[in-house]
Amino acid sequence: MGYPIKVPVVEKLLDANDQVAELNRRLLDEAGVLAINIMASPGAGKTSLILQTLRALSTEFRIAVIEGDTAPVTIDADKVSALGIPAVQINTGGDCHLDAVMLRAGLAQLTLTELDLIIVENVGNLICPAAFKLGTHRNILVASIPEGDDKPYKYPNMYRGLDVLIINKIDLLPYIEFNMEYFRRGVELLNPGLLTFPLSCKSGEGLQPWLDWLRAEIATR
Repeated sequence: MGYPIKVPVVEKLLDANDQVAELNRRLLDEAGVLAINIMASPGAGKTSLILQTLRALSTEFRIAVIEGDTAPVTIDADKVSALGIPAVQINTGGDCHLDAVMLRAGLAQLTLTELDLIIVENVGNLICPAAFKLGTHRNILVASIPEGDDKPYKYPNMYRGLDVLIINKIDLLPYIEFNMEYFRRGVELLNPGLLTFPLSCKSGEGLQPWLDWLRAEIATR
């Protein structure tokens, strides 16, 4: 036998994760609840988008949030709970992403049949979350103007696997050098026709189309 022996550990790990993700999807489908996975780099505005969404839709739909954090802090979960929305905190123990097993543990803390929507806030990272399926119905990325217009070119795997792209903080466009045409061209090369919502969580501009799309998605369940 030749040495060194190479074992495809990563491939086996991802295969096992995908199997659990399929079980998660089946569980969600049987309960008739929509689940969305929101990803972003730190500071792009995941939590701000979630809070704005909760304020707008919580009187119409039964919603819960699953929060992923690398440290045992409840800052974001506390903000959600302050709105009267159930929040489940998942501490990844330093891992830079949620995986399907972690999400399954979070789902077990909720009564799925009593919900219409579950919002999963993934760990702030543009690399790891792209590799791990969770079993959610839609993958959503929040990109923000201050991050720069080159992110699709630098993190192609993240943009390839998306169902929806949020471009947040458009209120800063007059003050920050950001070439929207260049950014969109990079997105289109990776994910042609990707559904995109430019908006500002701060001013509220552009939020309504996002909310209307989410209402329609919930209705399909």
